[in-house]
Amino acid sequence: MADDKAFLEYIVKALVDNPNDVKIDRTVDEMGVLITMTVNSADMGKIIGRQGNTAKAIRTLLRVIGMKNNARVNLKINEPEGGRVVSEHSEHVDAPAPAQAPAPTMSASEASKSVDAALDDLKGI
Repeated sequence: MADDKAFLEYIVKALVDNPNDVKIDRTVDEMGVLITMTVNSADMGKIIGRQGNTAKAIRTLLRVIGMKNNARVNLKINEPEGGRVVSEHSEHVDAPAPAQAPAPTMSASEASKSVDAALDDLKGI
C-alpha cells in the first residue's frame, strides 16, 4: 500500500522548485494511514495553493487511493521553520467565502477505475 506515498512524492516533486527538499513519512495506526510531508519553505505556497485548493486536491486524490485499498489516508503538511510570519501590527479582515457548488460524487467502483487509470498513466511515464 506504499502506492500512496509514491503517488504523493511524484505529484509534489513535480509541483515544487526544490524537489530534493521534499520529505515524506508514512505511518499506520488505528486511525488509518498518516502521511506527513515536509517541503522547502519557498515551496509552501505551491503546495497549499490559493485558498488551499492545491492541498485539498492532493488530499482528495490520496483519499481516493485509500478508498481503493480500504484505508483511511490523511495528509499532514509540516510547516517549515520560518514559514509563516505573523506581525503584531497586521490586521486580518475575514471576507465571506464565495459559494461553491457541491463536489461531484462517484461510486467506489468509479473511483477505483479512475485511480487505476491514473496509476497506469504514472507507470507509463
